[in-house]
This record gives sequence, C-alpha cells and structure tokens, in this order.
Amino acid sequence: MTAQLVEIPGYVAGTWEIDPVHSGVGFTIRHLMVSKVRGRFGTFEGTIITAEDVLDSSVTATVDLSSIDTGNAQRDEHVRSADFLDVAKYPSMTFRSTGLRAEDEGFLLDGELSLREVTKDITFRLQVEGFGPDVFRQDDPFKGARVGFTATGELSRLEFGVGDGATIPGGALALSDKIQIVLEIQAALRTG
Repeated sequence: MTAQLVEIPGYVAGTWEIDPVHSGVGFTIRHLMVSKVRGRFGTFEGTIITAEDVLDSSVTATVDLSSIDTGNAQRDEHVRSADFLDVAKYPSMTFRSTGLRAEDEGFLLDGELSLREVTKDITFRLQVEGFGPDVFRQDDPFKGARVGFTATGELSRLEFGVGDGATIPGGALALSDKIQIVLEIQAALRTG
C-alpha cells in the first residue's frame, strides 16, 4: 500500500515522546474462568517516530514491571515475585516495532515484545486518535503538537514463562494463558 492511500487528518511527521501522565498501559486476564482481573503499569516510557510515509513509522517502549497495579497490594506483590514476573531478576518489558500495515479504518502494528529474556512477535490493532496542538507548552502551544493512539493486542503468558499451568477442577487454567493488552497513548512532539 502506498502512502497516498493512507491519509490521516492533521498528520505530523516527527519524533514523539510518550507522555506517561496522559497515557495508560493496561491489561486484563481471566481468573478461575469466571471473572476478569484488570491491571495497569504506572511507569513506562517510549519514543514514536511518525515518518513522512506513515507506513515507515516506528515505536520503541519500555515498561517498569515493578509498577504493576491491580488494585490489590497483596496480589501485586505476588505478581512481582518469581512465581510470575520476577521483577528482581527481570525489571522491565520492552517493545520494538518491526512494521506497520494499513487495515480497514486503522493499522496493524507488528513488533517484538521482550519479557523475562523471551522475545516473541506480537501484533497490535492500532487506531490513530488524532493530532493537535500542545496546549501544555506555555510559550506557544502551536509550536508543539500532541498525538493520541489506542492499541489492543493479546499475548500468551505461558510463552513468556509467566506463571504456571495450574488448573481448576474440570481442567481449565486457573489463570487464562491469554492476556489482553490495552494501550491508550498520548505523546508530545520533540522540539528543539
């Protein structure tokens, strides 16, 4: 697909820094196959490059795994332990994009996710939420810009060695293997 076929209103090419105050890295996992537990990571950073040809754009990001928050301190400590994330040994998770493809009204963002010294391919469904002026710049909001994205994906925790395959009566996993990821990202254009 050529760049002429991919049009994004207000598109700005440049290098962007993820704004963690106005962004979110969240996940959902099924527990005992009857409910879902939701969580988030509070500390993360990343750089997005929007290229002249949108399909040449890229992203890199790092998540501090110790910043997990599921709304329960005891559970968070257990997830940080060697039973799951083992943050003492593996403090971060990283993502590096390998390609961007147009699909329907959005994009597919392909990349490599590294967790616990295991790297696997992952694809996120990416929606561009928009480009606009950076109203947080006190000197002149029109000298800067902001961009927003929503991305969703899924990973297999067992492929990364997170947790075990413990089952409940009937044979289902106590914790589902699949983890749903939801990213709400706002980034600021790097200037100067």
